[in-house]
Amino acid sequence: MQSSKRYFSIVFAALFMLTSLVSIQAQAAMVGTDEVIAQQQLNVDRAELKGMLDDQSVQDKLASMGVSPDQVDQRIDSLTADELAYFNTQLDEAPAGAGVVGIIVLFLVIFVITDMLCATDVYSFVNCINR
Repeated sequence: MQSSKRYFSIVFAALFMLTSLVSIQAQAAMVGTDEVIAQQQLNVDRAELKGMLDDQSVQDKLASMGVSPDQVDQRIDSLTADELAYFNTQLDEAPAGAGVVGIIVLFLVIFVITDMLCATDVYSFVNCINR
C-alpha cells in the first residue's frame, strides 16, 4: 500500500509539472475593435467576390479557359486584404455591362501573377520569376 501511494504521488507530481509547463506558453492579448472589423470586412469582401462569380456565364467562361471553380475559390481565399480591396475597387468602377468581362480578366491576371510568383502552376507558358 505504501509503495502504491508513493508511485501515484510521483505520477501525479509529474503530470502536474507537465501541465504547468504547457500552460506557461499560452499568452493572452487584447484584440482591438479595428482588427475585428478589418477581419470581418475581409470575410465580407471575399463572400461578395465569390457571389459575383456564381453567375453561370462567368463560370462557363472560366471553365472554357481551363480554370475550375475550386481553383477560383482557393485563389480568392489566398488574396491579401490589400489585393482584395484593390480588386473590389476595380469592379466597382467598371461599367455595368463590362462586369462579367472585368471579372474574368481580373482572375486571369490573378492566375498569371500567382504563376509568376511560383504559388501555382495553372498556365504552362508563364515562367516562374524565382527560379
